[in-house]
Amino acid sequence: MRIVFLGDSITDSGRDRKDDKSLGSGYVKILADKLRPIYPDTDIELFNRGENGFEVHDLLENVQRDVLDLHPDAAVILIGINDLRHKFAYDRELDLEKLGKDYRQLLSAIKQAGITLICLEPFLLPAPDKLRMRPLFNRQLKVMREAALELADEFVAYDEMFNGLTESIRYTEYSADGIHPTHRGSRLIADNAIKAIRKHLI
Repeated sequence: MRIVFLGDSITDSGRDRKDDKSLGSGYVKILADKLRPIYPDTDIELFNRGENGFEVHDLLENVQRDVLDLHPDAAVILIGINDLRHKFAYDRELDLEKLGKDYRQLLSAIKQAGITLICLEPFLLPAPDKLRMRPLFNRQLKVMREAALELADEFVAYDEMFNGLTESIRYTEYSADGIHPTHRGSRLIADNAIKAIRKHLI
């Protein structure tokens, strides 16, 4: 089974561009190290195609290269936080209507190719300097969640999961800046993504 992982720096996590099979050091690598021993007799190929700084439209523009040309059995997508972050960092407009259309087009292109689609929800933890982003992020999540629930085979709601945990555990256990996961945060992402992937392993 061939699985491709798409996203931004959370997925990229320092992968070696010179090594096509490099998985980086984040949740994709943790997931691989846990998944392969569970299925020792199954040939599982994993590809990390995360790119630092990517937004939803970047995944759409590169879906042929990063997904369709690989002919995977499944695609795992974690994207969206840069669409929000770049709005606040560079004072850019976040057009939620366009984002929603791009995200739906991305998911549709993958599904129409007969690829199992697993959508991982972007998340924002309550770091003090990120609290001002939350109202807009909630609106963004609504748009993306509706598309994922309609089109994806699996959807994992990480924002609710992380923020539920931080009600009793300091957010820095999972992310120092509210966006990029610590090793503990990456393990949480990996563990829950595995649950979704295992439903479709052949």
